[in-house]
Amino acid sequence: MKKIIYIIRHGETDLNKLGIVQGRGMNTSLNEKGLKQAEAFYQAYKQIPFDKIYTSSLKRTHQTVKKFIDSKIPWIQYPGLDELGWGIYEGKETSEELTSNFNNLITQWKEGELHLKFENGESPLEVRERQLIVLENLIEENKDKNILICMHGRAMRLFLCLLTNRPLAEMDNFPHTNTTLYKLGYNGKEFEILEFNNTEHLKILH
Repeated sequence: MKKIIYIIRHGETDLNKLGIVQGRGMNTSLNEKGLKQAEAFYQAYKQIPFDKIYTSSLKRTHQTVKKFIDSKIPWIQYPGLDELGWGIYEGKETSEELTSNFNNLITQWKEGELHLKFENGESPLEVRERQLIVLENLIEENKDKNILICMHGRAMRLFLCLLTNRPLAEMDNFPHTNTTLYKLGYNGKEFEILEFNNTEHLKILH
């Protein structure tokens, strides 16, 4: 069955604003700007007859699509959609050491070293394993035609690679900002990107 998948990143949190590493272990809330971004997305897409909502298990995704959830659309939380775990750097403010270590790790990922991770964190390959469970549910034969997914920046990049059958090393080819939208079509066999990094709904905030 054909499906349309709307994948958005959560709205802004104070840690986003301050440049502090969040990751899977930080269960933060949206700030005032994040709530406005969520409202802007709702106003732009409330007319879409969503059949199902998928979010991560973290509340910043729940808060971003709260009005859709409140309208009684069936909602499922998937830990598989949680952000990549950044381990010992979660909750840490940006520093020269942190920035250097992040840049080094991301460079290694781009070179295909996808098993690498920070201490107590997750690798892209580990995130892919938990996302495969979500993918299986996403493509199962059912009557869900329009699905809204709210997740996290790095995890979203990996999920888009998975859906479009691209190597995970190409994850940084999917830019994002808070509440950015990627819209994909599924024809029963493969996914196609219909809208790439769409932030039109945010224009009313400027």
